[in-house]
Amino acid sequence: MSYLITGGAGYIGAHVVRALRQAGETVVVLDDLTTGVAARVPEGVPLVVGSTLDRELLNRTFAEHGVTDVVHLAAKKQVGESVEMPLHYYRENVYGLQTLLEAMAAGGVGRLVFSSSAAVYGMPDVDLVTEETPCVPINPYGETKLVGEWMARAAGKAHGISTACLRYFNVAGSAAPELADTGVYNIVPMVIEKLTEGAAPLIFGDDYDTPDGTCIRDYIHVADLADAHVAAARKLAEPGPVRDLTLNIGRGEGVSVREMVDLIAEITGHDEVTAQVTPRRPGDPARVVAAADRIATELGWKAHRDVRDMITSAWAGWQHHRPQERRG
Repeated sequence: MSYLITGGAGYIGAHVVRALRQAGETVVVLDDLTTGVAARVPEGVPLVVGSTLDRELLNRTFAEHGVTDVVHLAAKKQVGESVEMPLHYYRENVYGLQTLLEAMAAGGVGRLVFSSSAAVYGMPDVDLVTEETPCVPINPYGETKLVGEWMARAAGKAHGISTACLRYFNVAGSAAPELADTGVYNIVPMVIEKLTEGAAPLIFGDDYDTPDGTCIRDYIHVADLADAHVAAARKLAEPGPVRDLTLNIGRGEGVSVREMVDLIAEITGHDEVTAQVTPRRPGDPARVVAAADRIATELGWKAHRDVRDMITSAWAGWQHHRPQERRG
């Protein structure tokens, strides 16, 4: 088999590339490098620079590399930006997937692992979010991911494409320092940036109905996430009928924002900095924690790394990319 990884030069994509190669699979990367980094693509892995919006490029890539399977991670993913630029997000995330599925159907590529998100659920008022929890996204990013799931499933039924839609919860950590997340959009790098600047990290609201008043989230190590992609790809490749899987990827354990901030401060050696509490952000639910039972049953997968592993590896990656901020 030959896997096309769209967005394979990105933070998560590079980890999926690494995991598939370690599993003995042949991989080719397609990435427009707007946020991806070419240096993340391992030596010996072909890098095709371009977009899933380019149908001719997709056709050539499928033919030249004998692509049999696709792992689709290429997407715009910043919630705030999606509110400001909804049409851009719909074009990139929805039309980009439509073009990809059209090329797959025409080229006889019969398996797709789709990068979805817990953002499809919106603000679920449940202790554990199952795959049956109603999907009510509250921003254009979440909407595009839900539409993508619908489109993937419909195209799968119509064209005999097996699909696995993987709903990520909060991704953190790194399998190697050079693969670390260089963006500052998620809680771990955001807090690390503030701490290394000597500034107070922000906690958005401490009056939620939770044990310490701050939001609770489910965090998943990116290396575990990558392993889940391998497991999903292997399941789709098994003999049998066309498959249609929808799976949460989380640990099934909640950690509060304050607990995360305190642990990041401890691990990075910045215990002296006190977090600053600011008003709630609109649209932040009190608790979003995955039910991880289905993926264990369907794929035999479970997370093996804890929050301390995530933060320790993220800190090593931060120091690798910003050596001038290394303490001591």
